[in-house]
Amino acid sequence: MGNARKNEKGEEEEIRIAQVSCGTVYGNVQKEIEKAAKEIGAEIFVPEVDLDYVASKVDEFGYDMKTSLGLSVALARGYAVVEGLCDADAVFVAGCHKCPRGAVIRTEIRKIIQERTTLPLVMYPFSERTKAGELLTRMEALITIVRRRWILERKEQEGLTAGIDSGSTTTKAAIMQDNEVIGATWAPSKDMVKTGEMVFTKALKIAGVKREDIEALGTTGYGRHALGEHFKADLVQEELTVNSKAAMYLAGIEKGEAMIIDIGGMDNKIITAKDGIPDNFTMGGICAGASGRFLEMIARRLGVDVVEMGKLALEGDAYKVKTDSYCIVFGIQDLVSALSSGARREDVAAAACHSVVEQVKEQLLQEIDLRQPAIEVGGTALVEGVPVAMNDVLGFDVIVPKYPQYIGAVGGALLSSSFR
Repeated sequence: MGNARKNEKGEEEEIRIAQVSCGTVYGNVQKEIEKAAKEIGAEIFVPEVDLDYVASKVDEFGYDMKTSLGLSVALARGYAVVEGLCDADAVFVAGCHKCPRGAVIRTEIRKIIQERTTLPLVMYPFSERTKAGELLTRMEALITIVRRRWILERKEQEGLTAGIDSGSTTTKAAIMQDNEVIGATWAPSKDMVKTGEMVFTKALKIAGVKREDIEALGTTGYGRHALGEHFKADLVQEELTVNSKAAMYLAGIEKGEAMIIDIGGMDNKIITAKDGIPDNFTMGGICAGASGRFLEMIARRLGVDVVEMGKLALEGDAYKVKTDSYCIVFGIQDLVSALSSGARREDVAAAACHSVVEQVKEQLLQEIDLRQPAIEVGGTALVEGVPVAMNDVLGFDVIVPKYPQYIGAVGGALLSSSFR
């Protein structure tokens, strides 16, 4: 059913991921990239180019990069992928997150590859402390798109299936039957297995069905492997592909392009997809100032829960409160100082929502093309001030579908129905 690379004996071969990057040989980054690829059973390779080819592609591109041979070579390697000079199944584009010129070139390389090929691609701005674990979700998603595309092509859920999403801050479960969500619940993530058991049991009770009646189950999120083993799951899949498919499904968008924005408890994901299948994605998480955690901490300072803070934000003016810092600690200090100086609670709430959205845009959207429609998912989509701030910052309205907080669990139930 899949379209994975096979050898003459019909056996699956390693997925070949072309690495187009600059600066990874400094520090320990390259070793971590290779380690991550090895852990998921993929072959990471660097396209070979000679200096004459590099010079010709720099000239064709029309940008003076004489001050950076590394970026010139990275550009040429991108062209080598496009022109079929290497045999690749997917592309990993990386560069130092501190290099503004590198960010521009990475974006142009990404555009060239996406415009001229159909290869799945992921962007990653690394730091000198990047570890293999931080790369696994991205690389697993590339593998999923290449090897399990047939799963992602599913258009509706069938039978009685379940999904469990073990996230960094909350664990969610959803029960679906014949294309409808019939039970869903969540709890704070503590012990992975115990929390997974608790939400699954509660979701079954809400749905009015028995565990033994479930025909297939899928797990996703940070704890997907532990829960997959515990529940003997039919599907254990990273959240990038699961969430993109579920977002378009819940938004009622079967065909065409879309952008999915997921502001999570501790990190963020932005995915561009076509027909529910990702073609580019990136993740943030360097600073918790661009996460639901920041909103929760500001809400506590305001003496309300985070949902109520979102309602307060609707009555406020974000531009009356100055927030300059991208650090969660200093960002909170900015807003607390504003409160002590007499700022309205409503304005502080609105400023907090705008601060998170602005950071997501600046951290992640430099790696992703803006697309419409845009679908906002995750628990923060229910904090009303956040989608409003997103509309303001992006300049167009985002879609908040039904069950946005259960995106991963719904995706797990939807995709696992392929294994009934």
